[in-house]
Amino acid sequence: MAIDKKMGLRQNGWVIALAALIGLGITGYGLLRLLSQQPAPEPATEAVAPQRVEVVALGRLEPQGEVVRVGGPTGERIQQLLVKRGDQVQTGDPLAYLESYGERKAERDYAASQLAEAQRRLQATTRYGEAQIAEAQTRIAQAQQPGSAELAAQQAKIRELEADLELANQDLQRLESLYQQGAIARQELDRQISRTRQAQEQLNNAESTLTQIETEWRTEIQNAQAQLQSEQSNLPLSQVQVQVDSAQQNLQLAQARLDRTIIRAPSDGRILNILTRSGEAIGETGILDLGDTRQMYAVAEVYETDINLVKVGQPVTVTSRNGAFDQPIAGEVAEVGWQIFKNDVLDDDPAANADARVVEVKVRLADSRAVEALTNLQVDVRIDVGS
Repeated sequence: MAIDKKMGLRQNGWVIALAALIGLGITGYGLLRLLSQQPAPEPATEAVAPQRVEVVALGRLEPQGEVVRVGGPTGERIQQLLVKRGDQVQTGDPLAYLESYGERKAERDYAASQLAEAQRRLQATTRYGEAQIAEAQTRIAQAQQPGSAELAAQQAKIRELEADLELANQDLQRLESLYQQGAIARQELDRQISRTRQAQEQLNNAESTLTQIETEWRTEIQNAQAQLQSEQSNLPLSQVQVQVDSAQQNLQLAQARLDRTIIRAPSDGRILNILTRSGEAIGETGILDLGDTRQMYAVAEVYETDINLVKVGQPVTVTSRNGAFDQPIAGEVAEVGWQIFKNDVLDDDPAANADARVVEVKVRLADSRAVEALTNLQVDVRIDVGS
């Protein structure tokens, strides 16, 4: 009985195992059919990175041309400060007088008086020389006019004597012919010979006088001309001895020294800050800060990893996180820097990178009125790089 019972249990085990195998086969077949009916999975595609549309950076406000630090000679005291904070000035306007201004002004005035005195001496010397020249010219004229009249009179007298001599010679020839014919006495012929000789001597004397007059006249004219040339040569020499040029150079030097005691505005702009006041000595910090706030710029510190996205002309929006101005201000990129610096404008976030490498980008603001008095204000700059 025990053996029959064991055989029965063994047969039942085989039946259960066979049934289990058949069930597993049916289940596997069903799963295979189900998997074969599902569509094949699509191949995986690469992820596309989103396109950057803006670059955000911290920045600061500054006037056009940046802030100009106006200085002066270190250690020199300010005698008088002519401007105050907020004043608008033009290029060349005096801003302050140094303590040495009074002394340098006295030196300039003395040099100016020396120049004026030299110029007066020059004028006097010139007038005297011109008077001497005029006198020499008058002497030439005086020598020429009487001399030419005397010469003309003597030449007329010679012509008269030549006519008398010719007439006497004709009478002599006629009387000689009559004497040979026996018509007149020898005594009458001799008288005519004597008259003819007298006429010839008178003519010779007149010609000699003419030669003497011409010689004296030419000599006097030559002396007067020599005097004129001498006066004309002495005039420039006398003018040079007055030394007007030297006095002019001394005045220019004194004026240059005086100009150095006047601090002038190097450009148009507004007085932003006073660093040295009247009575104080000028130090290394200078005298005052000047900036042209009529046109303001935002200097954005763009990370070096983003600078390749920034181009000149891109639109920009500037805002203030602390409410220094209410409405965002539009602008555009005006200049992209050429150097990489350590950032100067630090974020309020304690987790922000305090040692970032940045490039300065200057943004020209479309309307500067709201921020004209906010130089160095920290701002947020958003540059539209997607357009």
